[in-house]
Amino acid sequence: MPEGASPAARDPGVDVFYVHPTTFRSETQWSQDPRDVKANAWVDESVMARQASVFGACCRIWAPRYRAASYKALRDPAYRDAAYAFAYADVERAFDWFLANVSKGRPFIIAGHSQGAKHIADLLEQRIDGTPLQKRMVAAYIVGINLSEGEFGLRYKHVPICDKPAQTGCALQWNAIEAGADLAPVVAAFEKGFVEKYGDVPGRQPLCINPVTFDRSRPASLSSEAKGTVPGDPGAGALRPLRAGAVAVSCERGLAVSYLAPGLDLKPLPGGSLHYHDIGLFYADIRANAALRAAAWLKAHR
Repeated sequence: MPEGASPAARDPGVDVFYVHPTTFRSETQWSQDPRDVKANAWVDESVMARQASVFGACCRIWAPRYRAASYKALRDPAYRDAAYAFAYADVERAFDWFLANVSKGRPFIIAGHSQGAKHIADLLEQRIDGTPLQKRMVAAYIVGINLSEGEFGLRYKHVPICDKPAQTGCALQWNAIEAGADLAPVVAAFEKGFVEKYGDVPGRQPLCINPVTFDRSRPASLSSEAKGTVPGDPGAGALRPLRAGAVAVSCERGLAVSYLAPGLDLKPLPGGSLHYHDIGLFYADIRANAALRAAAWLKAHR
């Protein structure tokens, strides 16, 4: 947890099921081995510290080791889908164990980033949407994948988009990109995926919930509203102290266009994508929002 973050919850009433993104860089294996000590250490030092810990102000955090698809698998279309399906089967089994042994009837948040978000999106569709579990779900944070507005109604028949910051039983998503980057190729790729799956129907625009306001009626936010960003490289090592007021955000064409303060030392991808920083950029804001939603759920179910 970075310096400057709000305190961890002492007796949280909500649990989090968090699924980590792709971290296994093997050039010879399709899937991460959950028994690989070195690979697990990298997961813990990078994404667990910089992503999963964001939920510590509201919740008990549970994150499974799973046979995540490797970078090699994701670069090979011939094996990508099979590797994803293999990984998802692990995630679903882990979710069943979580429900039976950790959550035990308590409210929960599901969350993931990148590959982890894909599995969370599938879990939401296949195991939660329209089932009794939906009543226990505080929110689904599905960050850093192609999730379109139209999927709510087409794919998710019962779970709505999170329109307001304290809304519960809903899902939210964003993809961060640097201001000044060309949005067209990213949006085109996302919309192409939607059309291939659902046809030429309305709703192809990527879903963007501003991760500072968490309010669909406020798609833009000033840097003065940003509660705290994790600066620096998104890899292993000690987290630098949070920096408040470091990012202004505007949801444009379905992407979270981010205007960055100087000196953050981030690691954007080619084309300006801030994929590695989808959570760290808004660390304190997400932390506060998760606590707000958790409190709202608990209050409504007293």
